[in-house]
Amino acid sequence: MTVAHGVAAATGVLEELRGLLPLTVAGAARCFAANGWTPGGRSRSGDGVPTGWDKDGVRAWILPFDDGAIEVSFAVWIRDVDASGYFDDVDAVHEESERVLAAVVPLIERSSLAGRLTPTGRKATGEDEYIALRGWNLEGRALTAGAVQHDGDLPVMVVITLEQPA
Repeated sequence: MTVAHGVAAATGVLEELRGLLPLTVAGAARCFAANGWTPGGRSRSGDGVPTGWDKDGVRAWILPFDDGAIEVSFAVWIRDVDASGYFDDVDAVHEESERVLAAVVPLIERSSLAGRLTPTGRKATGEDEYIALRGWNLEGRALTAGAVQHDGDLPVMVVITLEQPA
């Protein structure tokens, strides 16, 4: 999977998700299924609705929160840890993720979403977890592209995330 392919897959689903008012786990799952994504992993919604999805090597997750907020995230680039469970040079991997993110941003800004995006200084949820990020407002929802590593023994990813507040 190329980064451009991952961004195209993500923006295709995001284009449909923006029309779901309100965005729900079940509605997002229907959107993924209708676009040929395959469910996988365990449900995080508590009602058995698939929250993990995959299509042609692009992974996506629907994350519901107790306060009613929902995030839909797409991993458009993943660099996994080495055999030791860590990176030999984590700084180099973080730098690589920032270069990938720099290539992702213009793809988003030229996508079908372009006319609806407003750059924003709004902080992303969990911003302290990001290596680097870029954010937009998408019709009242937060759209973030960011390089992230949630823990030292987890992969570094470039993700595109749509957040609907509670």
